[in-house]
Amino acid sequence: MYREIHNEIQDLQEQIETVRNRSTRRGVAVPQDDMKRIVDMKNRIEELRMSLPVSGPMTVQNSGRTTSTVGPFASFGEQLMAVRNAAMPGGQVDPRLYAAASGLNETTPSDGGFLVQQDFSDLLLRGMTSTAILAPRCNHIPISANANGIVLPGVDETSRVNGSRWGGVSSAWISEAGEIETSKPKFRRVELNLKKLVGGCYATDELMMDSAALGTYVQQAFADELAFKVDDAIMNGSGAGQPLGILKSGCLVSVGAEAGQGAKTVLYENVQNMFSRMPARNRRNACWLINQDIEPQLYSMSLAVGTGGSAVFLPGGSVSGEPYATLFGRPVIPIEQAATLGTVGDIVLADLSQYLLADKGGVKTDVSIHVRFLFDEQVFRFVYRCDGCPSWASALTPANGSNTLSPFVALATR
Repeated sequence: MYREIHNEIQDLQEQIETVRNRSTRRGVAVPQDDMKRIVDMKNRIEELRMSLPVSGPMTVQNSGRTTSTVGPFASFGEQLMAVRNAAMPGGQVDPRLYAAASGLNETTPSDGGFLVQQDFSDLLLRGMTSTAILAPRCNHIPISANANGIVLPGVDETSRVNGSRWGGVSSAWISEAGEIETSKPKFRRVELNLKKLVGGCYATDELMMDSAALGTYVQQAFADELAFKVDDAIMNGSGAGQPLGILKSGCLVSVGAEAGQGAKTVLYENVQNMFSRMPARNRRNACWLINQDIEPQLYSMSLAVGTGGSAVFLPGGSVSGEPYATLFGRPVIPIEQAATLGTVGDIVLADLSQYLLADKGGVKTDVSIHVRFLFDEQVFRFVYRCDGCPSWASALTPANGSNTLSPFVALATR
């Protein structure tokens, strides 16, 4: 069954190319009748692709020359080999590539690439999630197959003083038969449009001979790289062509340094003031994100009590009973994406559940033999689409008090 369907698909592909080349040789546009034929043939190819079973491994002959296993790919490396072979001039197209797509795709290799088979795509994303530190803590929003973005309703609340809660809702105590003053909430739109994160990988023909090694290499390398870049965007993203990061958002609260404080220092008073700017309801989900260079100062940090003192920083695995060290009872997580010691972003108190991260599951992969043809190298391209931003548009003025509050608090440059 695979062989018959595969042969019919190849025959239709050849007919499409023949029709196109006929017009190309004459230097004219493809006639309307020929375009209709091409569309009909593509529709037939799609029907054949959808009819391919996705299980039950079997072996078929490819033009009487080579054999290939048909059924689900055994490894990510095996699928990359199939993508590479399909992209080569005159190369055989493994029918499993058609069954692998998790959505619509062009079945003519020259017209487009192939999507990663869903289980391997998930594997790559799982690797990215296990390597990432910030992304798994965010409020994840999946985007459906037929959309490239999402619009979320949000409450336009910037103050908790009377008449401002929920953007304008108010209430009042009145006497019997007193007049009721009406009010209404105010809303805003939070719009996330998918941004594209792309990575490329060169592979020599020698490495391509060992597909298992190639799969392991590519999975680990790109899981780490995608994880780093997504976390970096969550922390530092500009919002232009990439997610909007915490440090560039309008809701970030920056706590000033203490009078006379030395450069590149972090004091107990700093973290105390930062903690006081985190809304009480957000504290239980909060964590400290730090540059690792800060750690020596945290180990010596204490609160003076009379002639003695009390530790405020508890190392992980000690009496805190937590895998991470804790500061004011919240985990302290060193990350590479934190700013250099002494600058804004070297220590941040964040409730990442207030960061929206939308993505469209699946990593798309394409391959080309032409970029490094003279060097006997293939190039693979990986594309991951996501977007993100804090759910808060601005810091919040409390009902009583002058200091604004936010789920994202940083320490100013010292």
